[in-house]
Amino acid sequence: MTKKVRVRFAPSPTGPLHIGGVRTALFNYLFAKKHNGDFILRIEDTDQKRYVEGAEKYIIDALNWCNIPFDEGPGKEGAYGPYRQSDRKELYRKYADILLGNGSAYYAFDTSEELDAHRKDHEEKGKTFIYNHHNRLKLSNSLSLSKEATDQRIAAGEEYVIRFKTPTDTAVHLSDLVRGKIEIDSNILDDKVLFKSDGMPTYHLANIVDDHLMEITHVIRGEEWLPSMALHQQLYNAFGWDVPQFAHLPLIMKPVGKGKLSKRDGEKLGFPVFPLTWKESIGYRESGYFPESVVNFLALLGWNPGTEQELFSMEELIASFDLDRVNSSGARFDPDKTKWYNQQYMQDRDALELAEGFSEILRSSEFQIAEERLNISYVKQVVVLIKERATFIQDFWELGDYFFVAPESYNEKAVKKQWKEDSAAIMEQLVAMLGSISDFSSENLEAKVKEWIGEQGLSFGKVMPPLRLITVGDMKGPHMFDILALIGQQESIDRINKAISSLK
Repeated sequence: MTKKVRVRFAPSPTGPLHIGGVRTALFNYLFAKKHNGDFILRIEDTDQKRYVEGAEKYIIDALNWCNIPFDEGPGKEGAYGPYRQSDRKELYRKYADILLGNGSAYYAFDTSEELDAHRKDHEEKGKTFIYNHHNRLKLSNSLSLSKEATDQRIAAGEEYVIRFKTPTDTAVHLSDLVRGKIEIDSNILDDKVLFKSDGMPTYHLANIVDDHLMEITHVIRGEEWLPSMALHQQLYNAFGWDVPQFAHLPLIMKPVGKGKLSKRDGEKLGFPVFPLTWKESIGYRESGYFPESVVNFLALLGWNPGTEQELFSMEELIASFDLDRVNSSGARFDPDKTKWYNQQYMQDRDALELAEGFSEILRSSEFQIAEERLNISYVKQVVVLIKERATFIQDFWELGDYFFVAPESYNEKAVKKQWKEDSAAIMEQLVAMLGSISDFSSENLEAKVKEWIGEQGLSFGKVMPPLRLITVGDMKGPHMFDILALIGQQESIDRINKAISSLK
């Protein structure tokens, strides 16, 4: 019988969740949902010295904002909890003892000072100190000591760690769903610490035990864990457990040059690297990105759908996702492409939702905006006219401020080009004509003005460019008659009259 697919995202609460971590969570989520499986969040807080207050909540808030909900985890207790390693610490010692009992692990009493001395001695000789089969019998541990001596030191309360005893002269055969077959010579591996002197397991032991007890079938994680894969597989073998399938995801690379994308790259080039704001670092949410656009661009960093399609709903991502199409090489991060995605999602966004977001900006504006211009119905109509040019909701003010306040000045270059000697006289005649129109809808306005231009023997260039300039303050904006119809008859006339007066 095939096991139910169960995957986990296991971040450490040592700070905010980087978008690389969000992508790891996303790929786990997509894989789980594709196979009708479970997506588990497990907080790996074995390193209590690096624990940061608020980081766990940030991780959960970020996953929820990205619409990557976990099925089990802190606050969503399932049958495999608890889901914080610090709440599970009592069980790890039992498994360390199993390894000690079957000869796969040993006690090591070496102090930090002694190990530092060994490292310095090796460096002076141009070598690298590795605690493994080369020297473990010369060091202070239960392999070099008698059982009696070992027991005496433990009974005396001496501090110790428990190390994994890496097999000697063994070819470790690994299989990765992204990278294929890998072979490692066990002689180059060190004897990693599995259990620390403070009574807490290291990541290596805790994550293997937890993955086994939580029945994780696939370990999908970042490339940085690839060097640990040999140890982890050997731990499974040492326990006599089934080994899950591994998939190591490629790094997200800097926009320019080589290297992993970092917080510093975002600060230097002006783009977010965190999903939500963390202290002084602005997040994607606060920068105006939609969660769907963040998920979409992250999905295509390192995964290729095999088609030309670039825009995916979550349902489409789940249906299309396959680890076979995840690349093994790093994926370059493109800040401009992330904006493009947001702009695409802007077009499909509900206008009322966008208007509600824009209304918050308008109400906090320093400009005096008439109350009727703040009506949500009016704001929505403005949004419909300008959203195709916007990337973020906060772009709306720059694109459409003239819908809310009359221009105080006019673009100087445009004035020189568009405002001729006869412009004031033409605009005075236009005011009279506009004042006589009873149906001030865009369609009717366009018909009436075009008819009037023809009757007056004028060119469109004599009327429309200067009309836009004095209505908007610049040569920008959507269809001219849509603007006039929306700001209304009296406001349109007032703006024309004001310009006639000030530009004479």
